[in-house]
Amino acid sequence: MDTAKNSVAFSGTPEQEAQLLEFIKEKKDDKGALMPILQKAQAIYGYLPIEVQKIISDNTGISLEKIYGVVTFYAQFSLYPKGEHTISVCLGTACYVKGSGEIFEKLQEMLGISDGECTEDGKFSLEACRCIGACGLAPVLTVGEDVYGRLTVEDIDHIIAKYA
Repeated sequence: MDTAKNSVAFSGTPEQEAQLLEFIKEKKDDKGALMPILQKAQAIYGYLPIEVQKIISDNTGISLEKIYGVVTFYAQFSLYPKGEHTISVCLGTACYVKGSGEIFEKLQEMLGISDGECTEDGKFSLEACRCIGACGLAPVLTVGEDVYGRLTVEDIDHIIAKYA
């Protein structure tokens, strides 16, 4: 596991594990149970670290390799924790042409993290995305549900300060 991206230590609770084990017990004999189990696990923990994948493997009989393969194949699953505020920078064509690449670089530098990572304090996570359908506002980023458009690199400090 890449510990550089996993800057927040896994801290699952006994209650979370009990909730997951109860769901696994209900579903494990169903055909195609892995996807719903993974979805439920991510809903419980917020992401699917190796510790959670091992719980699933140990209690379903599905190999850890198969579980990891599914988790890394589907974009809906994350191996890494998400921050309190997820910043998503559109790197689609319209946004990129208007400077979103430089905005993404500024955020990486400012937060000290790369794509898919979470700050050590758990406050922010950063991700690149493709077109979010706001090309007329390019370049665009979102912080959670908040959309910011027609951005310049100089706007980034002010935006981050609102959430710090």
